[in-house]
Amino acid sequence: MNVLDYAALACTVMDICGKFGVSCTLHSFVREASELGAKNLHLPLSVLRVLTDTEKDRFKVIGASCHSVSDAIEAEQIGASYITAGHVFNTDCKKGLPGRGLDFLREVCRNTSLPVYAIGGISTDNIADIAAAGASGACIMSGFMRCTDPTGYIKKLRGELENAQ
Repeated sequence: MNVLDYAALACTVMDICGKFGVSCTLHSFVREASELGAKNLHLPLSVLRVLTDTEKDRFKVIGASCHSVSDAIEAEQIGASYITAGHVFNTDCKKGLPGRGLDFLREVCRNTSLPVYAIGGISTDNIADIAAAGASGACIMSGFMRCTDPTGYIKKLRGELENAQ
């Protein structure tokens, strides 16, 4: 996606989110997010590494994608507000790359004070394991793309979490 297409789409998404009072987090395109007045931004760690303090100050929340304990520690040290840690389980988004597993997630959670959101292969079958490993939450894509009843899917996810407590 080119920058102009991204900016146009991001503007539309931000308008929709604003109409419904939903928080919007843009991804990767720092300048465009800043120009659009976005308050939340999620970045690959490699992009967060090169942001100036002035650029960071334009955002209320900055997330970073992390793939190791050292990534998580670095993200915290350089100003991330939260991290995503993954990919935890095998996922079609990373075909051929084995998931890092729950031990990986536990270690990341133990080594940072930031909220950690697990990503990669999260489903109703393993959401309770994610919570038990110490994650603050999970990022789910495939489950929502495949389900026919998003509200029911959310209820099932919440039910699995409640049953695990």
